[in-house]
Amino acid sequence: MGGPYYRRKIYDTLLGWKSGSDGRQAILIEGARRVGKTTVVTRFAKENYRSHIIVDFSKTYSDDVKEWMKTFDSDLDQLFVRLKKKYGVELYERDSLIVFDEVQSFPLARQMIKQLVEDRRYDYIETGSLISLRKNVKNIVIPSEERHIQMHPMDFEEFLWALGDTGTMDLVRMAFRKREPMGRATHRRLMNTFSLYMVIGGMPQAVQAFLVGNSIDAAETAKESILDLYLGDAGKEEDRCAERAQRMFRNIPISLSNHGKSFKPSQIRKGSRTRDYLGSAIWLSESKMVDICYRVSDPSPAMGQFLDEMSFKMYMADTGLLMTSAFRFNVGTKEGIYSSLLNGKMNVNRGMFFENVVAQQITAAGRELIFFRFRPEGSTNSYEIDFLLEDASVVSPVEVKSSNSGAHASLDRFVEVYGKNRRLGESYVIHTKDLRVDGRTVYLPVYMTGVLAEKVTDEAAESKMKDAWSRLLADSLVNVSPKGDRESS
Repeated sequence: MGGPYYRRKIYDTLLGWKSGSDGRQAILIEGARRVGKTTVVTRFAKENYRSHIIVDFSKTYSDDVKEWMKTFDSDLDQLFVRLKKKYGVELYERDSLIVFDEVQSFPLARQMIKQLVEDRRYDYIETGSLISLRKNVKNIVIPSEERHIQMHPMDFEEFLWALGDTGTMDLVRMAFRKREPMGRATHRRLMNTFSLYMVIGGMPQAVQAFLVGNSIDAAETAKESILDLYLGDAGKEEDRCAERAQRMFRNIPISLSNHGKSFKPSQIRKGSRTRDYLGSAIWLSESKMVDICYRVSDPSPAMGQFLDEMSFKMYMADTGLLMTSAFRFNVGTKEGIYSSLLNGKMNVNRGMFFENVVAQQITAAGRELIFFRFRPEGSTNSYEIDFLLEDASVVSPVEVKSSNSGAHASLDRFVEVYGKNRRLGESYVIHTKDLRVDGRTVYLPVYMTGVLAEKVTDEAAESKMKDAWSRLLADSLVNVSPKGDRESS
């Protein structure tokens, strides 16, 4: 747990859980491996409890704990005595935290949450991935005293925090609310930083490697190790699911580079069918390595009823990992390759990286990924809306443009076909230029995607943004450098 600690939004969620539940509910943090779950939970435990114990069920060191939990499931006094002795930690009633790390490796611990919470001596946090996979819930009773939250790779705001910039995103929020551009200089700086974010990604290990070494190649090494870890995890699965999951994961850059970007099993093996890969797709989604975007057959506010599970797009949960996967076997330094790519000077479909990072930001804001494909009556052309967002029974279409944002035939046709008798909100074009408004179409710079996807409307947030806007008028924006101040552990 050495090295720097980077501020994460989920920490505030944990604070709210601790004060709100008062021990009457455990919290389960789901997230991919290396996304920072254990780091943030350890920090939270140290800063908010008198003592804590972290039981890592993925380690053989915890084998005796597993046996105790089976033996003393109805005698918690005996269980706690043994835990205190094994970990050399005194436990204090209502002031100690017990963490079940990688709890998917020992599902019985989840079942015990019910009696542990009813006992109310201590607080409990669980972490892991593959939580809902059938083999990990088989033969256990899932406790209702368990609240689920998701932890994703760093979003753009958290990346800025790691660089030492703690105020810019408040200004971005205010500009979004006021529908005003950021201004040429500020927009250029933010786009440069966002391009860096796309390359480095939001995996804490990669961010740390970049900040310590001030080197993209150092971050590449960290990301390659994470990709190897993920592929190794997929290979541990039983039956043919393992091979298919590995193939699907490796195939994501190819799939996203094709027109339409939907998953096509023929790209992996000729003659195969989508249904042959559904189990592997579910495994990858449950592992949190990927974000799946399902097609809907009707763009209504009740879109959940119209999901087509046989038609989906698959994005990597972290765009930095997608970059590394796509260019992994290029010889030499990656700095020049990435610079050319992001400046549009390389003959590569950079649109797939922009679409992936938009999907990543939408997911980080707690949204489901949904796309829509349609063919208007009497037309021979099919159209596709990259993403649909729903708020208060209003559906807003989102189209992602990495180059010419003035041409958006799918968006125009969608509004024409569905705008008359559907509750449509504003249309959004995510592009590389500053914010502008054209009728009911809002053109947003890609770094505003997370703000668009947020569901924040409370007065406190509004007041905070007004204060930020006042600071902008009084001072110039802080210059961000890779060696900006950041919290240390």
